[in-house]
Amino acid sequence: MNLINLSLQLNGYAIATAQKQLQELRQQVEHNYAAYTETKKTEILKHHLHNTPFYRNLVNDQYQTWEDLPVLTKPDLQQALENRLSQGFSAKNVHVHKTSGSSGTPFIFAKDKFCHALTWASITQLYSTSGIDLQNSYEARFYGIPNHGAARLKERLKDRLSNRYRFSIFDTSAANLESFISRFKKEPFGHLNGYTSALVLFARYLAEKKLVLKDLCPSLTHCIVTAEMLFKEDLEVLQQQFGVPVINEYGASETGIIAIGKAGDVLHIDSSLLYVEILDEANKPVTPGTSGKIVVTSLFNEAHPFIRYEIGDLGVLVYQNGLPVLSQLEGRVGDFALLPDGRKIPALAFYYVTKEIMNDTASVKEFKIIQNAPNHFSINYVADAEFSAQDVEKIKRAMLNYLGMEIQLSLNKKSILDRSKRGKLKQFSRTF
Repeated sequence: MNLINLSLQLNGYAIATAQKQLQELRQQVEHNYAAYTETKKTEILKHHLHNTPFYRNLVNDQYQTWEDLPVLTKPDLQQALENRLSQGFSAKNVHVHKTSGSSGTPFIFAKDKFCHALTWASITQLYSTSGIDLQNSYEARFYGIPNHGAARLKERLKDRLSNRYRFSIFDTSAANLESFISRFKKEPFGHLNGYTSALVLFARYLAEKKLVLKDLCPSLTHCIVTAEMLFKEDLEVLQQQFGVPVINEYGASETGIIAIGKAGDVLHIDSSLLYVEILDEANKPVTPGTSGKIVVTSLFNEAHPFIRYEIGDLGVLVYQNGLPVLSQLEGRVGDFALLPDGRKIPALAFYYVTKEIMNDTASVKEFKIIQNAPNHFSINYVADAEFSAQDVEKIKRAMLNYLGMEIQLSLNKKSILDRSKRGKLKQFSRTF
């Protein structure tokens, strides 16, 4: 059984009150989303302008409307936590956390205890809506974990309290993946949850073995992917080899779950606790259905301002039944290839085209694109065999057709790809 609720309650988090209030908030959203959002935006803005010197100085009274407010970025928050907290809060009476650092700009942040309780209550309810009983479903967790020390022990304790078992995703050897299979045969897992790339890698190994995970572990009901892009062909592999519905979760350490939904469909925003905007490069709102920067406001965090906070991702927002949903997620804001003629190629589209060609050419499990110079790209990949000369030429021709110019291309077969300390696989990077 998941003991997080009990742990929160014992540590001063009013989880029962949060659960009750969350139900009331959801009813208000369903009754009149526009009125609810305007009220909560006004309340949290007024709170931080009156009680948070950091945010008051940042705004500097230079606004008339919500759209005039500054857009908070991660560098804005890379200063001592005590400088950013609202009056009456300190590190001793808040929930302190650290971002994953996947954007390259990690920082420490805080939530007041009731906001954190609301966030956890919402996560539980969102999972329930997706068909997962978080209190009782035994989780197979495909995340990274610190290598040693107190941080590792803390994660192991959280796993124990949260009724989950963590699989080591840094070791992608056949022997380790076989140990995964053995564990699923023995343990009554209810759902999988983890980084997309790690789950896809495991699913592809199952495909090689002609195995379906649901057959090995009949108690399995769902798979949740998070933290990385999910491509159509990868979704198909997950569905086929796991044999259960796939849920796509989009969130951030700072905010909790931002949106969640059936993979391949729209993602429903947690509008009770968050307000999501899509902005252009000049920080102006775009029309619904247009791609832009995802900017989030935490409507209940009174300890620390996350007002018009730029997450660092690109997406598309539309409305369904009067409520906002994310119809697309399009990768990181700064991810693009820069060509010699000055053109910028979005990394997501660039990666997608390359992925399609490589999947047609050989049995590639994973790969990562690195742009070393405007005219030079390296592709590190994990596969059963090295590409033949003909395969390499096919990939080069595809790149030429897509980029419209000749480039130098290095393909390097690896036994394993480097991941972040938390286990994420950054699929594109530029070194200049």
